[in-house]
Amino acid sequence: MNFMSVSSAQLIQVASSNEVWNGVTVSDKGRIFVCYPRIEGESGIRIAELINGQAIPFPNTTWNNWKPGIPPDGHFVRTNSIRIGPDGNLWIVDTGTPKMGEKAIPGAAKLVSIDLTTNQVVRTISLDPVMKGDSFIDDLRIYNQTIYLTDAGSAALVIMDLKTGKGRRVLENRSSTTDQIPIKAEGKIMRIGDGQLVLIHADQLEVSPDGKYLYFQPASGPLYRVELEFLNDSSLNDAELESHVSKWFDTPSTGGTCIDAEGNLYVSDVNHSSIIKISPDGKSELVIKDSRLLWGDALWIDHDGYLWIPVGQLNRLGAFQKGHSIVQPPLFIYKIKINAKPFKS
Repeated sequence: MNFMSVSSAQLIQVASSNEVWNGVTVSDKGRIFVCYPRIEGESGIRIAELINGQAIPFPNTTWNNWKPGIPPDGHFVRTNSIRIGPDGNLWIVDTGTPKMGEKAIPGAAKLVSIDLTTNQVVRTISLDPVMKGDSFIDDLRIYNQTIYLTDAGSAALVIMDLKTGKGRRVLENRSSTTDQIPIKAEGKIMRIGDGQLVLIHADQLEVSPDGKYLYFQPASGPLYRVELEFLNDSSLNDAELESHVSKWFDTPSTGGTCIDAEGNLYVSDVNHSSIIKISPDGKSELVIKDSRLLWGDALWIDHDGYLWIPVGQLNRLGAFQKGHSIVQPPLFIYKIKINAKPFKS
């Protein structure tokens, strides 16, 4: 690997929080939105807009005040992904699971689209029809008229028609979607309370700017790719589709990814507190390594050429530390100038 270090002094602190966050997205007008994953089922804001450094529930308090026993309609149960799509709307993945390890509440798992000109929810797409018992719909990307989703709980990709909201599962329990490598963070293998390995199946995904490939991976890698031509072909069965999937890069344990307009992938290495850049021809270099990047999660590139890095310390939560959290607040969002142009999907 060709490492090209960047001075840690170039990290710019953007925001801080006393609560764990795992995603940030920035609109063309500079509005900043963040996601709080509530892994342990705690109450509080799920989605917020940062205004003058303050987290304001978005789109309103009602959407963010769900508690057990409250019907999930019109509420975020447990959000895991947030991004501004190519339509300019804010798209949110609500896993519908009250906390890690629990099954989704019927009717709770959904995609929510919010118009940022009106700050109103304009569409909700139920995920129940594309889920299985242990499903944990993790992340999404949108390209043309298709929504691509990962299922980190019951390993698969989900291909959904943007217009109709109807979807299908592909590559179920295949090697490319199944986590088979121990996830490491800060030099330690991650385990849940009873000592079992943490398994996060199909997790990160990116569409190449030319619309040719979908890159995807379990959280611990490696990174695979498949041509959208085949992925979108509903006549192919999983065995036929798998023949078109190829391993692309041996990625490390990963918190989040993004892709720029030139097709360069950026990957957060949660074991070494670093960010790696992978070019379209598969060559890599180190963007930055800094001890402050304790579990860099879902990355974002803004129109000013900055890479945004939410730092969540997820591996330090009690769920992974025998019930005793060692998270050290405050937690930060950083950005660093990479002089890249964004690609929204």
